[in-house]
Amino acid sequence: MGKQSLYNVSITIDVKGYGKSDSWGQLFGFRKIESHIDSATGGRLFKVNGQPIFIRGGNWILSDCLLRLSEERYKTDVKFHADMNLNMIRCWGGGLAERPEFYHYCDVYGLLVWQEFWITGDVDGRGIPVSNPNGPLDHDLFMLCARDTVKLLRNHPSLALWVGGNEQVPPPDLNTALKNDLKLHPFFENQSENAMSVEDMSTVFKDPSQYLDGTRIYIQGSLWDGFANGKGDFTDGPYEIQNPEDFFRDDYYNYGFNPEVGSVGMPVAATIRATMPPEGWQIPLFKKLPNGYTEEVPNPIWEYHKYIPYSKPGKVHDQIELYGIPKDLDDFCLKAQLVNYIQYRALLEGWTSHMWSKYTGVLIWKTQNPWTGLRGQFYDHLLDQTAGFYGCRCAAEPIHVQLNLATLFIEVVNTMSEELSNVAVEASVWDLEGACPYYKVFDTHSFPPKKVVSIGEMNYPKSKNPKPVYFLLLKLYDVSNYHIISRNFYWLHLSGGDYKLLEPYRKKRIPLKITSKTFIKGSSYEIEMNVQNKSKKPDPKILTCKNNFVSRHGDGDFDMASLETTFEETEEKQNAGLFQRLCRQFSRETDGLKVAEVNGSDVGVAFFLNFSVHAMKTDHKEGEDTRILPVHYSDNYFSLVPGEEMSIKISFQVPQGVTPRLTLRGWNYHNGLHTVL
Repeated sequence: MGKQSLYNVSITIDVKGYGKSDSWGQLFGFRKIESHIDSATGGRLFKVNGQPIFIRGGNWILSDCLLRLSEERYKTDVKFHADMNLNMIRCWGGGLAERPEFYHYCDVYGLLVWQEFWITGDVDGRGIPVSNPNGPLDHDLFMLCARDTVKLLRNHPSLALWVGGNEQVPPPDLNTALKNDLKLHPFFENQSENAMSVEDMSTVFKDPSQYLDGTRIYIQGSLWDGFANGKGDFTDGPYEIQNPEDFFRDDYYNYGFNPEVGSVGMPVAATIRATMPPEGWQIPLFKKLPNGYTEEVPNPIWEYHKYIPYSKPGKVHDQIELYGIPKDLDDFCLKAQLVNYIQYRALLEGWTSHMWSKYTGVLIWKTQNPWTGLRGQFYDHLLDQTAGFYGCRCAAEPIHVQLNLATLFIEVVNTMSEELSNVAVEASVWDLEGACPYYKVFDTHSFPPKKVVSIGEMNYPKSKNPKPVYFLLLKLYDVSNYHIISRNFYWLHLSGGDYKLLEPYRKKRIPLKITSKTFIKGSSYEIEMNVQNKSKKPDPKILTCKNNFVSRHGDGDFDMASLETTFEETEEKQNAGLFQRLCRQFSRETDGLKVAEVNGSDVGVAFFLNFSVHAMKTDHKEGEDTRILPVHYSDNYFSLVPGEEMSIKISFQVPQGVTPRLTLRGWNYHNGLHTVL
């Protein structure tokens, strides 16, 4: 949502002759949030300061199931959502109204908040009757809490709407009371597609202080009035694994705004080992069915933790099995991350492909977990991100190039309020031998604001003798200076195929050069990484050699673009190990750039690389979790084609007395954690 302008008001009361009596302070912001039911899609359409906002957000359950509600945790949680480029958080009715610190960080990071009251169809009259007149048990206490909550939160500019409940409306007396208490001030009550301007309104404005809120709409339930089918029927979901291309199909979801759609959420293997006993480390049994589908049979501990299988027999073939039957927990979790990335990128790209033509928004079920559950999540309860986090981050970037997986047409998404001009798209296909059999530049284009434009087909699968498994790199770049605006990397198979050829590809040894610089302030570490695929460069006419990617960071983040001309050359040494360790621990000074080399002689894509930060220990025990969490990465689970380089920023806090080390893993670099800094 961009930089947020916030202001501080301080009020002090002095009593004459006695001095200061009381004081109060509040951060606030100026903005106008509107919404109406869009006539074209039937979905609720939100506007901020007059600009339509395509909602791509997530469902929030609770920060912590034991109510350990710390400001530090809230900051991390909310920043993670902003890092994923989401623009709305729905505080689900089965949870609670969070502490003010949560809403403060939503204000700071520019996330709209959908706030529900404490009615949920899961436990209170789901289905028929429409609502349970006997619940909650104390209606007066419920309304007292509701009014106090409104007073507590109403000054937060991030708060966008009030909703009576999840998949349910409150009982009639509570619903009526909420509607009355949350009625709009006349200035706001005429918000519709054809609303009058302030100057044209003949309504006599009333004193705003007479209203409990007066500025935000109240919707009686999450399935009413522009959400799902708008009538309260259970038309949200689904909540299981999907074929990635299905998200793009016209018949996938029939309504304009889906408040809940979810999928898988397997964390990394280290989290399983850290949160479960050894009997919980057993991966599912892959049971082959007569119809050719595979049924996953998880262990009882995973079932208790709400594991969602990566197959749906009869509809979706096992997406992990597409890469080959996993051998152990590490193999299973790595392949699950491949699926997580594809699944959630496809979900958001599919919805965005139909922006305004069919949809006005979507909220993913769910983004986080208040406990060590395994159901849909982008980061686990220990605050380690899954690859789905970065698939989401990629898909939801404000300006984005993507492949429609149903049609194989390339699309450019511009959600900004200004035209995107003088840009072009480069599409290059890379095979498992490191060759580039397909290359095309889609000439200079201009893209209108708030639009999705299809620019042409990626027709490599229709070429003569296409490879069964291949990589596709899309780059949207500024023609004047080759600056990359959006970069999107896919691994694909031909129709009806699988990814099993990627298994022998793990033996490839792709050389890397990793340049880093560390900034330390107290316990805070910020590391600038530049990672380069050093295998043989392709034909110079391929623009990949010219327009290396620099991750876009938020305000105050480091710009890695300057590193390209300031690298300090370091003598390259060969040794028997995979990495040359040039730094065994972080220096307490910013003592220049450091270089680590990955030895290798193969040419190809350095596939699915991911960094992690660990505590350096000499007495490490098997199964011990050495991760330092949370860590903020500008990108992770990334891939580099031959000759390509990418900059990544990493930031984290180090516990007292701990020395951190930065490690790298990847599809081609899986034999242990390789220390690079």
